Amino acid sequence: MLNKNSIKSILLIVFVFLFSFAAHLNPVIPVFLTALYLLFTFSTPNFKNYDFTQISFLLLTEFAIGYFILKAGFNFYCLPILIVPMLAALLFNSVEIPFFLSLANSVTLASLTTEPFKAFLIFFISSIAAILALKGARRRSTIIHAGLISGILQLVTLILLESFVFSQPQRYVTILITGLLSGIIVLGVLPVFEYLLQTVTNISLLELADTHQPLLQRLVMEAPGTYHHSLIVGNLSETACNAVGANALLARIGAYYHDIGKLHKPEYFIENQDIQTNVHDALTPTISKLVIMNHVKEGIELAKKYRLSPMLWNFIQQHHGKSLVYYFYRRALEGKEEDQEVTEDGFRYPGPKPNSKETAIVLLADSVEAATRTLKEPTPSKIEDLVHRIINNKFIDGQLDECELTLKDIEKISGVFIKILGGIYHSRIAYQENQEQQANSKNGKS
Repeated sequence: MLNKNSIKSILLIVFVFLFSFAAHLNPVIPVFLTALYLLFTFSTPNFKNYDFTQISFLLLTEFAIGYFILKAGFNFYCLPILIVPMLAALLFNSVEIPFFLSLANSVTLASLTTEPFKAFLIFFISSIAAILALKGARRRSTIIHAGLISGILQLVTLILLESFVFSQPQRYVTILITGLLSGIIVLGVLPVFEYLLQTVTNISLLELADTHQPLLQRLVMEAPGTYHHSLIVGNLSETACNAVGANALLARIGAYYHDIGKLHKPEYFIENQDIQTNVHDALTPTISKLVIMNHVKEGIELAKKYRLSPMLWNFIQQHHGKSLVYYFYRRALEGKEEDQEVTEDGFRYPGPKPNSKETAIVLLADSVEAATRTLKEPTPSKIEDLVHRIINNKFIDGQLDECELTLKDIEKISGVFIKILGGIYHSRIAYQENQEQQANSKNGKS
């Protein structure tokens, strides 16, 4: 039986051949693209994890732009070849995707020119430069700088290929401006492609980290305990992701928003409650469970209302997986009538379970942070035991079954959590009062 990815691959290959025939391309081009696609699929494990529909869309976008510019009679120096490689470098947390698109587009568009070898070298070298310049980009100005650097490199490549024989100087100005213009175009269309491909870039993630974002402002004012909890979970998740090679920034921002559903009824969650009162004391375990579990659904509704990226929805939906609401499950067992049936399934979150390293790490960070705050004397040994117990329980309960975390990764994550939580919640030394203050207190003086 063919799996979903195999069917997509076959359809994509058929489409490439049909499209190449319709566009009157050299027959070698579809063969090359097919071989290149298969090479990347089988040689780079991360490549097959991405949606090939998105990759094909970007590939066709670049080809369409170049095709019509060349058919309109313009020289290949006018082609904004850098647009798609730059977009791919920003949209995908991967080097393989933009490299694949750069190579595919460089060969395909160069084949349409009168000087294919020269065009290919200029296209490919400048595209690789743009990809490297944008690696890990977190500022919009970096996009402009990348376009300028690539434009300069295009100019230098052209001069070297022509052996410093300067002719038609307008070409040199054109190829330099094209590189800079590509950066400006990418800057303008980036939000559109984020929306179309349902993804989010580092730049947009950093904007979401701004405390003036409406949802974060609401957390500060309406659920300060949840806000503080989310910040710590974010720090834990970011550091753990760095330790295992996951997307640290995505995990941190996902953690900031994972509990926004608690804004619906913040007073029903322990971190926002008054120490003296607990609203759940007046509710049955079943009602309490429904209120607690409902924050996931409420969170998704808020995410849609405030137009958060679907990539952040995963953190809201998956940060509890299908975990058991243990406290209220135990209360239900203790207070049940003889003819009453209490099942675990009725007290489990609906899921889904985390399906990425980032969402799994946020699930673990959320659990260990909440549990650590319940320790009366958080000594290093107690924190270490608690972290190992919580993570082991999640593993045994199957909450990590659908993500790519290995046992080695889990051990690294545990070490990170223990170190950070130990620094946050360690016991303080009880300093003795000043001798004079003690004496004044004994004598009844202020």
